[in-house]
Amino acid sequence: MTAEQHLTGERPLGSVSAALATVFPESSTVTADGTLAIGGVPATELADRFGTPLYAYDEAGIRRQLRRYLDGFAARRPGSKVLFASKSFPAVAMYRLAAEEGAMIDVAGGGELEFALRAGVDPAHIYYHGNAKTTAELARAIEVGVGTIIVDNEDELDRLERLLTAPQQLLLRIRPGIEAATHASQATGGDDSKFGLPLAQAHRAIERMRAHPLMDLRGVHVHIGSQILDVAQFGEAVERVAQLGEFEVYDLGGGLGVAYTPADRAPEIDDYLDTLIEAANAHLPRSATLLIEPGRSVVARAGVTLYRVVSVKHTGRTFVAVDGGLADELDAALADQVFTPVVANRMRDDASLEAQLVGRQCESGDLLVDRAQLAPARVDDVIALAATGAYGYTFANNYNGARKPAVVFVRDGVAREVVRRETYDDMLATQVG
Repeated sequence: MTAEQHLTGERPLGSVSAALATVFPESSTVTADGTLAIGGVPATELADRFGTPLYAYDEAGIRRQLRRYLDGFAARRPGSKVLFASKSFPAVAMYRLAAEEGAMIDVAGGGELEFALRAGVDPAHIYYHGNAKTTAELARAIEVGVGTIIVDNEDELDRLERLLTAPQQLLLRIRPGIEAATHASQATGGDDSKFGLPLAQAHRAIERMRAHPLMDLRGVHVHIGSQILDVAQFGEAVERVAQLGEFEVYDLGGGLGVAYTPADRAPEIDDYLDTLIEAANAHLPRSATLLIEPGRSVVARAGVTLYRVVSVKHTGRTFVAVDGGLADELDAALADQVFTPVVANRMRDDASLEAQLVGRQCESGDLLVDRAQLAPARVDDVIALAATGAYGYTFANNYNGARKPAVVFVRDGVAREVVRRETYDDMLATQVG
């Protein structure tokens, strides 16, 4: 506790609830009047100033988490590289933050590439992924000097043969045949996955790439899925990729899972890195450069989504309805993700109310949290949903004409808007009929 917190009565969140402290941002505190604060700013102040729904991020927490990856990986394997998987949080400010900390950038589409460029990321530090890159996307990547393109299939090789006029560094994505223990929508390395080539076909593609004078094949890439809590599966993927032979570079992907509820037991970054390095030392050349692509585990815990309560309805069950929903937290439906909510302005009150925390979209599936345990909620209360820093902003949409929320970074008592709230004029600007 800082001297300032002692004088103001502010307390670390863990002193109020050790369980909640595992899923809310590292900088979370509770003010003297019982309000959740992120980075030293009360959630109510953020909601009043920037409106709701609102994505609020603990900037210092993101930087600390990135440093755990960067420093931990470099200490175990000098010369290794950490790529931020930007699909998890594709905001220009996040690209800039990741680059400032020394991370490379993983993009998987034309928009993500342009965001990275707008953030000032060196194109040589960008790795371009995707299972269905168009000719236009590949041409743009080559034009701006993207450092490495990760090839997914032989049709992509056809496009590159037509486009390349100078040497281009490439990796080949393989499908290792590992059924990751995660939600089906987040598994990417099984035999039925749309990503990469199975080992038998990969050999043919490797021969083709090595024979081409402008295809500078550096190595291979493997990714088995997202929100994976069993680190042993990452080691298994390393063993599978070793069957393709020796290369200069092995991109071992990402996918480390996080805790969304106090009951979740997510692996530590050190456990994940130890597993990868042990497998790499056993199966891969010691001289090879290793890459990893964390995304969710960098930003999930650092982010919260703030809402206003619009209605509390008792009709046999209690429904607490907020001013957001599937338009800003689609992962609740896509991956059946279970989140942890609190009434942010009454953190010291007992969570004695069991309620359906629902959104405002016209969909019965617009259920943010089933049987949420909350302090008795009232209209205009502020609800904070924990660990929404990954894929909330990514999946934001305009269902029922919802405007995409603003994004703020909070640090040392200062909040700054890094993405403004979408306006109706923004939405209408694309309408030409």
